[in-house]
Amino acid sequence: MSSSHKTLKNRGPRTNIVHSGRHPDENHGFVNPPVYHASTIFYPSYEALQDKNARYVYGRRGTPTMEALEEAVSALEGGYGAKICPSGLSAITTMLLSFLKAGDHLLVTDSTYRPTRSFCDHVLKGLGIETTYYDPLIGGDIASLFKDNTKLVYTESPGSQTMEVQDIPAIAEAAHARGILVSTDNTWSGGHYFKAFEHGCDISVQAGTKYIVGHSDAMLGTITVSEDHWERLDRYWQLIGSCAGPDDIYLGQRGLRTLDVRLERHMKNTMEIASWLTERAEVAHVMYPALPSDPGHEIWKRDYTGASGLFSFVLKPVAEEAVAAFFNALEFFGMGYSWGGYESLAVPFDPTSYRTATEWPHEGAGVRLHIGLEDTDDLKADLDRAFGALKAST
Repeated sequence: MSSSHKTLKNRGPRTNIVHSGRHPDENHGFVNPPVYHASTIFYPSYEALQDKNARYVYGRRGTPTMEALEEAVSALEGGYGAKICPSGLSAITTMLLSFLKAGDHLLVTDSTYRPTRSFCDHVLKGLGIETTYYDPLIGGDIASLFKDNTKLVYTESPGSQTMEVQDIPAIAEAAHARGILVSTDNTWSGGHYFKAFEHGCDISVQAGTKYIVGHSDAMLGTITVSEDHWERLDRYWQLIGSCAGPDDIYLGQRGLRTLDVRLERHMKNTMEIASWLTERAEVAHVMYPALPSDPGHEIWKRDYTGASGLFSFVLKPVAEEAVAAFFNALEFFGMGYSWGGYESLAVPFDPTSYRTATEWPHEGAGVRLHIGLEDTDDLKADLDRAFGALKAST
């Protein structure tokens, strides 16, 4: 923990994004923290080696480069401290392994990121940890699912692919009344538009690969916790041996500095495209919490200060050949996984085979879009061309 985090805590979120984790006075005046490539770190004496009282002891356990991003992410999220992992999934799994043990019960939103579900169903199950999936819209009624051994509620809002907005304050109130921790996957907001700790969360994870890195060129994950849980996270993170590379950490630092302005443009572009899609005859349903027509809009408006570039929509039912024609006609929208970079993306989805607590009510194909920083007229023209190909194939 750096003392500068305390001085930044009462400043505006944009100021935190720009200044947290940077200490030019300690680095010969250089604006950006230096990149340390390190494994072995020399101790100044035998006594220091025996006592292990040096500030840095081994490259995996911390460097000035890593520490700078930890401080910046902690300030961004409004937590006490943060740890950096080599991917978003690594952050999720490291967090779960840090706060759960054999015999515990875990509650996970049915709308979660699919690799999270796979980890729970295979690895945690094998370790004797039980997972129950719950309706993401359950709110405070989640109390009905608590068991004597429930230790953690895992939220993700909006939901992966399906965009349900969870009432996290109501969930947190119910959980904390029973001494149960609440964590959230906060990737969609970038940690900027939703302040997890102000809304009752104890733990926030992000796939830093997305909006923190912001340029589709590095893998990164972050875990941020409140003060009560810092010691446990720090201990288990070290035991698990999770370690991101210094160059990826540097790219995370660099990307984070422009997070506010990038998210603002992502939101502006996405509102325009999502609104446009609601008027398309080919579209049955648009899922974007910032739209007044979205079922989660009121909770989003209450808890969030903005929206990012990821959303979904459902096509009216057509043959798979027509869906394929739609995707194959796209030019500016790349077909590829991940999101959060400057480029627009499109992928199909169908959650019917893996949701267990809720049913997917739509018949048509799901389409997840990430709206990048391109001109929206070009993106609309690209989608219009793809809809034309869809029609031609029906």
